[in-house]
Amino acid sequence: MQKASTDNQAAAKDIKLLVLDIDGTIAGHSNTISKLVKQAIFAAQARGIQVAIATGRMYRSALRFHQDIGSTLPLMAYQGAWIQDPITQKIHRHWAVSREIAHKLLDHFEQPELRSLLSVHFYINDQLYVRELTRETQIYAERSGVIAIPVGDLRQALTDEPTKILALSDDIDVIDKLLGNLRRQYTPAELYLTTSVATFFEATNASVNKGTAVRYLAEELLGLELANVMAIGDNFNDVEMLEYAGLGIAMGNAPEGVQAIAQWVAPSVEEDGAAVAIEKFLL
Repeated sequence: MQKASTDNQAAAKDIKLLVLDIDGTIAGHSNTISKLVKQAIFAAQARGIQVAIATGRMYRSALRFHQDIGSTLPLMAYQGAWIQDPITQKIHRHWAVSREIAHKLLDHFEQPELRSLLSVHFYINDQLYVRELTRETQIYAERSGVIAIPVGDLRQALTDEPTKILALSDDIDVIDKLLGNLRRQYTPAELYLTTSVATFFEATNASVNKGTAVRYLAEELLGLELANVMAIGDNFNDVEMLEYAGLGIAMGNAPEGVQAIAQWVAPSVEEDGAAVAIEKFLL
C-alpha cells in the first residue's frame, strides 16, 4: 500500500466529487456494498461531497447500487457510454457502436477457432441479447440481476446500434489474445477496447471511457475541475478515470498495471478498501 504524499493530502481538501466503480471496488464476492463502505460514503456525503457511480455494468444492473448509496447524480453506465439521471430519467449521453462495426466484431467472434470459446453479449437499449444461454452468461445475468434474451443469430438484434459488446470466456488467455488481435485491427479512434475483469473483453464507441464520462459530469454538469475529483477503481476500464481525477485511488485487488498509475493503493475490496480510502482522504 503506497503512502499518501503531502501533495495528495493537500489535494484531498479540494475534493467535492467522489466517483466509485462497482465490481471489485465497492462490491466484492457478496455482490453488495458492505456496511463499512456505506457508512464511509454517507459520512463523505454529510460533509458536502457528492458521490457518483461509474461502471461497466448495464444501467439497469447498476441502479440498485446507485440507490444504495443515495446518489443524486446521473449514473455513468457501460463505461460511460450511457449517462442517465435516475431521478429525472434524462439521458445525458448515449454513444453507441455502429452496426457496421458490430457486424464485423460478430464475424470475428464466430470464427471456428473462437466460436465455442466465447459467450457474446450485445447490449441494446439497456437490454442484454445473447446467441444462447451459456453457463457463463447465466452466471453473469444472475450476478447482474438482468434477463438475458437468447436470439440465436445476434444479427437479428442489430435493428438498433449496441451500446456495448462483450465477449466472455473462462480462459483468460483467450481474452488476452482477443484483446491484442482486435487492438491491432482497430485504432483507438475507431473503438474503445478494454477488460473490466480478466475474463471480460469489452468494446464501446471510440469516444467512450470512464475518464471522459467523469470529466463530463464534473466539468459540464457540476462546474468542477479535475482537482475537485477523487476516483476509486480496480481494473483496466478504470485507468482513464483514475488518470483524470485529481486524486486517483486503485484497489489492492487491482492488477499491477492499474496500481502503477494510481496515486495511492487501498486495501482490497474484501478488506473494505474503499472505506479505508474515503476515511483517509475525505474524513
